[in-house]
Amino acid sequence: MANTTPDNPHASERSATLFDEAQQFIPGGVNSPVRAFRGVGGTPLFFNHGEGAWLIDEDNNRYVDYVGAWGPLILGHCHPAVIGALQEQLSRGLGYGASTAAEVDIARTICKLVPSIERVRLVTSGTEATMSAIRLARGYTRRDKVVKFEGCYHGHVDGLLVKAGSGALTLGEPDSLGVPKAYTDLTYVLPYNDIEAMKALFKEHGDEIACIIVEPIAGNMNMVPPVPGFLETMRELCTEHGSVLIFDEVMTGFRVALGGAQSVYGIKPDLTALGKVIGGGLPVGAFGGRKDIMDCIAPQGGVYQAGTLSGSPLAVAAGQAMLREIQKPGFYEELGATTEAMLAGLKEQARAAGIPFTTNQVGGMFGCFFSGEDSITRFDQVMACNVEQFRKYFHVMLNNNVYLAPSAFEAGFVSAAHGQAELDTTMAAAKKAFASL
Repeated sequence: MANTTPDNPHASERSATLFDEAQQFIPGGVNSPVRAFRGVGGTPLFFNHGEGAWLIDEDNNRYVDYVGAWGPLILGHCHPAVIGALQEQLSRGLGYGASTAAEVDIARTICKLVPSIERVRLVTSGTEATMSAIRLARGYTRRDKVVKFEGCYHGHVDGLLVKAGSGALTLGEPDSLGVPKAYTDLTYVLPYNDIEAMKALFKEHGDEIACIIVEPIAGNMNMVPPVPGFLETMRELCTEHGSVLIFDEVMTGFRVALGGAQSVYGIKPDLTALGKVIGGGLPVGAFGGRKDIMDCIAPQGGVYQAGTLSGSPLAVAAGQAMLREIQKPGFYEELGATTEAMLAGLKEQARAAGIPFTTNQVGGMFGCFFSGEDSITRFDQVMACNVEQFRKYFHVMLNNNVYLAPSAFEAGFVSAAHGQAELDTTMAAAKKAFASL
């Protein structure tokens, strides 16, 4: 039986069998590492389908879903508008390898909703979006050095799979086998939310730096928002030194607000990487920004980027349906209120059980930390959290019908489909989970 703990009411034999079979054909039994449950232990679940705010596994167990395919399912699973748009497009074909009117429509919508984006190029993944944005920034500035921040993830691009060096101003070291050190020798790694380290780096190397790439709200070290002045200083330094500011909003774009994190904090990046929501749950990505920079992309300019399936009619149809829904009045206010109520309930359950626990939230995106800190704003604080408590908490929640990200270092997401019934299930599970700690 998979995921067994003393109070596990669920049988997950089918998931366990499938995982055994998967390991015979797929490295580690999964097609993306976090699915393997290595961060929490136990056997990963295999899901059969989704309904609104719920996931149903291969053994027909139901779970309130706070992963939402890692963010894009902001309307929940199988929303009628998205499914209807997909069915309509399916009747016309899967794809053409050529341009469509729908690509123009979604590009127009993106440029309208995100004021910093004057031109946009569709791609097929978030990794492709960030990789292309960095290549474009280098081509535009004719510089090579890139700045990223510890704890931020921008896809599995060779030059960005880096860990911090021995000091704030040192270049990064490869964080994965197969990444030549020569690639990461062009990447500086700074602590997230450290304004002084950023100023010091630009004072010494500013004229060599092609771009900064940052998650404006970090979502890959759990969920950590920027401190006041962090993004503002970044914008000022890039403007002063002629560097390109890239916001990686693959996770936050159209998720935390209609205009993304940049609209929440009032910062205008030069380029933005998008994904997740703009495909309605299908594989998609995009990068866009200032016209003068985007005009450097082929066929108009000398920076090469291409993709056979870019602008997939299916992804565009689903994305357009999603974007129409989230533009309805009050959508984000209601989503944020639901998320706030859920987190307030979790904190109350933790307080009653005497467990140190704190949360972060922006809109429908949240982070939970087993920590006595009043606020979590730095990577080192995240790494100091009680991971063992999270592992126990995760499994008790799972065994009581709540599915969280299987890692202490991933953000969570609430959808518009989450309502009082889902919150009640979550609080009942949380009461047992915190009591067990």
